[in-house]
Amino acid sequence: MSRTPLLTATSLVAAALVLTACSKPAEAPAAARTKPAPAAPAFDPAINAADFTAHVKILASDEFEGRAPGSAGEDKTVDYLKAQFERMGLKPGNGDSYFQTVPMVETTADPSVVLKLDVDGQSRELKFGTDMVIGTRTGQPNVAIDGSGLVFVGYGVNAPEQNWNDYAGVDVKGKTVVMFVNDPGFHAQDAKLFDGKRMTYYGRWTYKFEEAARQGAAAALIIHDSEGASYGWDVVKNSWSGAQFDLRSEDDPDPRLPAQGWISGDAARKLLGDLGHDLDDLYQAANRPGFKAIELKARASLDLKSTIAQKSSRNVVAKLPGAKRPDEAIVYMAHWDHLGNHAHEGHGAAAADATDTIYNGAIDNATGVAGILEIAEAFTRQTPAPDRSLLFLAVTLEESGLLGSKYYVAHPSVPLDKTVAVINLDAMPVIGKARDMTVVGFGSSQLEDILKKIADGQQRVLHAEATPEDGFYFRSDHFNFAKAGVPALYAKGGDDLIEGGAAAGAQAQVDYRDHRYHKPGDQYDPSWKLDGVVQDLQALYGVGRELAGTTQWPTWYEGNAFRAAHDRLMKPAAK
Repeated sequence: MSRTPLLTATSLVAAALVLTACSKPAEAPAAARTKPAPAAPAFDPAINAADFTAHVKILASDEFEGRAPGSAGEDKTVDYLKAQFERMGLKPGNGDSYFQTVPMVETTADPSVVLKLDVDGQSRELKFGTDMVIGTRTGQPNVAIDGSGLVFVGYGVNAPEQNWNDYAGVDVKGKTVVMFVNDPGFHAQDAKLFDGKRMTYYGRWTYKFEEAARQGAAAALIIHDSEGASYGWDVVKNSWSGAQFDLRSEDDPDPRLPAQGWISGDAARKLLGDLGHDLDDLYQAANRPGFKAIELKARASLDLKSTIAQKSSRNVVAKLPGAKRPDEAIVYMAHWDHLGNHAHEGHGAAAADATDTIYNGAIDNATGVAGILEIAEAFTRQTPAPDRSLLFLAVTLEESGLLGSKYYVAHPSVPLDKTVAVINLDAMPVIGKARDMTVVGFGSSQLEDILKKIADGQQRVLHAEATPEDGFYFRSDHFNFAKAGVPALYAKGGDDLIEGGAAAGAQAQVDYRDHRYHKPGDQYDPSWKLDGVVQDLQALYGVGRELAGTTQWPTWYEGNAFRAAHDRLMKPAAK
């Protein structure tokens, strides 16, 4: 994949709009995939498919190299966004700058690393990528673990309000904990355990590593299964290969392990079987109240060498000041980053039949970024002008654990108690109009009341995500705002398609998950059906329009986990 000179911010308005469209995966050499530049479009103030497509094709093009933080692709991406915001007449949203610098640590583990195991006296090695993935968030170039005892801790959950503690009665200090992904109750499909099928925050891998660190473990391994994680092993391998990014420890209060990673289901089944444990039996045991951790007759050793670099990435922030209450703001957000170019992994980038190594991230999340650009354009031409301010926030490092949004929430350009609401756009469906609209985390806040009125006018119904066990509510950037108490809405088109019904919608989502999600195949496709996206963007714009033109302060529904944080946040302001 050839590289082009970096475009400057001043030239992007003219030049970036004529970048080549993203190509399909091909057997041809990378250089042969370059396309002639199309004519630059004239942007329309109304939300429309043509403008949306133009933004996606540029952001997801090979020219932007998969938009990896800290890369030339980042420079092109953030300069393009700045140029678009300037073209629309939006003001810098972070003081006098469109950028918010996010300090980060880049860690690249040596892919030749092996996890050495003493399994009841027998030596074994687990290989990176095939059997396991592992890394460190400590910022240390060398992490050594020598003979750390393995402990199976069920789901690795300590939830006092659920009367559940997988760490009860066991000391894991200095040990390596092994655990399942998702929640107690998920694999047993027991609605009486936690939220049953619906994942809670305890089911997220980020929580599990944090809790293991609080317990003093030296390392943690999550046993992968496609149903529990909601994605296959290839997604884990792709996401954990190459450079990994973290906030600096001083910017992130969450505890960190010396080493953390995943073990494939096949490798875990064999390892546990050799130790006299059946994996299926352990799934059943771990789902029973009162489960007790099991000390395994195995020890782990690791010599993890990593290349460490102190770098920074950038959030992009633009503001449309309100005409009457400019200190109050509604935030539209999307993450601009994706997984970059994996040519460093050595799979034939220079060969005549070169494998496509660029993870273009067209749906995830060029669609969301294009969406906030379309909504921003609509607000700049709105009459009358909004009373409250609108903030358009394109964050970095989502793929690395929602780090850009975490940093923004800790350093907001609009105080959180002046932030009326957050509307998040992530991976917009491009499968046509639907009779429904999915609200991830349905039943959370009064923002849904506003959206419902708009959806009613579109003759659509609102409902929860079809697969609540996938935990999407905890996997996108609105979650950091929610934890801080700010009402957050994450909604997109549903699956009950006008053409093909629910079966067609479900099949399209499965096809994306299995063939494009976090793979090089997530590229712009001219066969996309974008009338549904336009309808979704109009609905989400409508929510912000109502909030920006009124004095209402929506809150979380009574009983929601984030209601208390919102009450604490708003109490001093006495709205």
